[in-house]
Amino acid sequence: MNSLVSIITPSYNSSKFILECIESVLSQTYENWEMIIVDDCSKDNSKEIISELSTKDKRIKPIFLEKNVGAAEARNTAIRQSKGKYVAFLDSDDLWNPKKLEKQLSFMNENEIAFSYTTYQFMSENGEDLSNIISAPEKMTYHSYLKNTIIGCLTVIIDRDKSGEFEMPNIRSSHDMALWLLIMKRGFSAYGLDENLAKYRVVSSSNTSNKLKAAKEVWYVYRIVEKLSVFYALICFVGYALNAIRKRI
Repeated sequence: MNSLVSIITPSYNSSKFILECIESVLSQTYENWEMIIVDDCSKDNSKEIISELSTKDKRIKPIFLEKNVGAAEARNTAIRQSKGKYVAFLDSDDLWNPKKLEKQLSFMNENEIAFSYTTYQFMSENGEDLSNIISAPEKMTYHSYLKNTIIGCLTVIIDRDKSGEFEMPNIRSSHDMALWLLIMKRGFSAYGLDENLAKYRVVSSSNTSNKLKAAKEVWYVYRIVEKLSVFYALICFVGYALNAIRKRI
């Protein structure tokens, strides 16, 4: 097993964290990867940091957009340019354990899995580990995921040969949720590897207003993207809300 992994990383004003993010990819024990970083018109010095690192390692492939398009389209730009059998996702402020790719790809190959995710941990804005560890359930189906959006984008790997081609629905947020549901509707369950292999950074902008906005976006996915009935959407939303609270405890 030595198939190419395409790592999809959107970046916007990420100069504070992008170096550490890229270093976590450079430290991977599985070395056959390309990291496609799409900078969405950053106003800080993110571009300079990304450019410098890309000259040192050709597996880092930057794309600098001329206008701001948002996270979903930035990810899709990277997906369209990607060449890997596997597609993985890592945001510019998050980190991977050095054995993340090695362990997760072995898990997928041994079990012939198309769509996998792992346990991950929260960290503070300055990189200190927090007590919140989000354990990966063994399996998520379309209907169970509607009620528990527990899959961390930074942990997902999809075998594109099995799943078929895909792009993220171009909505303001929860586009990762919408993509997972799209893959599941094709008949693929998501399988969890219960090993803590990634760190999700909780930044100061994650305030109450943003949580309310996220809840509205989840409702939008239920009703507009997935076209759920009001009754079933309410049932799913209650599950979503309860599980979101549990994640933060």
